Amino acid sequence: MVDEIGMQFLSSHGKTKSGNDVIFSWLARYQNAAAAGADAVNGTIGALLEDNGELAINTVVDSALREAPPVEFAAYAPLKGLPPFLDLAQTLALGEYRQSLETLGVNGMATASPGGSGALFLAASNFCERGEAILLRDRHWGPYAGFLKGCGLEMATYPLLPSNENTHYPMFDSEAFSTELERLATSQSTVMTWLNDPAHNPTGLSLPSESRYALLNLFMESATRHEDVGHTLLIDSAYHLYADEPHGWAETILEALENGLPWPENLLICFAVSLSKSHTIYGLRTGALVCIHPEEETLEKLREVMGVTGRQTWSAAPRVAQYVLSEMHASESGGASWSLERDRLANLLVERRETFVKACTELKVPVNPTHDGFFAWYECDDPVAVAEKCAEMHVYLVPLRGGVRIGLCAIPLHQIPKVAQALKSAHQ
Repeated sequence: MVDEIGMQFLSSHGKTKSGNDVIFSWLARYQNAAAAGADAVNGTIGALLEDNGELAINTVVDSALREAPPVEFAAYAPLKGLPPFLDLAQTLALGEYRQSLETLGVNGMATASPGGSGALFLAASNFCERGEAILLRDRHWGPYAGFLKGCGLEMATYPLLPSNENTHYPMFDSEAFSTELERLATSQSTVMTWLNDPAHNPTGLSLPSESRYALLNLFMESATRHEDVGHTLLIDSAYHLYADEPHGWAETILEALENGLPWPENLLICFAVSLSKSHTIYGLRTGALVCIHPEEETLEKLREVMGVTGRQTWSAAPRVAQYVLSEMHASESGGASWSLERDRLANLLVERRETFVKACTELKVPVNPTHDGFFAWYECDDPVAVAEKCAEMHVYLVPLRGGVRIGLCAIPLHQIPKVAQALKSAHQ
């Protein structure tokens, strides 16, 4: 342990940064077991692997990157991002519903960021007053806490799933959400909620349309009642292009407007877009924050604010993937080829998930509802004990608050039954 006397150069908030990333520590345990010759299962990481254990790479994207002009690798991007990429980011967020939303007067803007994490930082640093709380589900991606703490923000939560007595909407505790939303709206000058949907990390849960609509309606009603309180609904869409309804939120927003729900002036809806998973370019750190609102004056101010924030934090986001992907998707053949390869990778996840759920059902292992994306979830009171029990069978998973994350994205199909067996052993 470093002597505190010798650490005067660290600020008080710097000294609070400690500990090791739980995901990478359990990955290291898997790697050590595999190196020792064990038939080990890697359910730790959040990257998609082929069934042979190699990193899955969309070959269409890879080929396009290798053909990019040298200047696109070497040059800076504009501070807010390349304009064609910013247009692409809006389309990736809204899909086929973008034009209909624009017809109804809801327009968008985007700011390029270093991955989806950069988009989350843009939101955390600008849409909530320091000292206030952001509303999250109680099961969420662990680094959220670090983003919030780094921006001087607190955390408020509501349950991931409703109790048996509260089943008005599938997989959405509307009463708990409404109660917590009202508490924040009456005690803060801003309200923001982050919702990783569809294909939630760490559970793989996706909200159905009626639950999306209920949540949006509650948020709109709150903004209408508290007109002096800024309301920001942020959809973390890191995994959405692997979901059955990749643009379900855009569809729900359109449905609400077509049903006559008014868009309050103090409501902003954002999408944190990541191309890491959808285009298998994790290390190129390419993403965007997409914001939609009916007022162009509001969007123009957001362009300025987000551009300045990026400039003061990371300068400009990396250029080459912005260029390559906007060119690729502008081509009908390029976009179609990418989509076919994306579908192949998505089918790996579908087959693994179906096999996992079937095996757990047969073994009576009570895993949580899981629908899309990279992960599944085992809820439990002592996640470390469960993970340790699984590790005895050389199945390495990630213990998090409230449960254990199963990285289906990394587990070869033939090893999936072994994961269910390990959870069965831990469950007994």
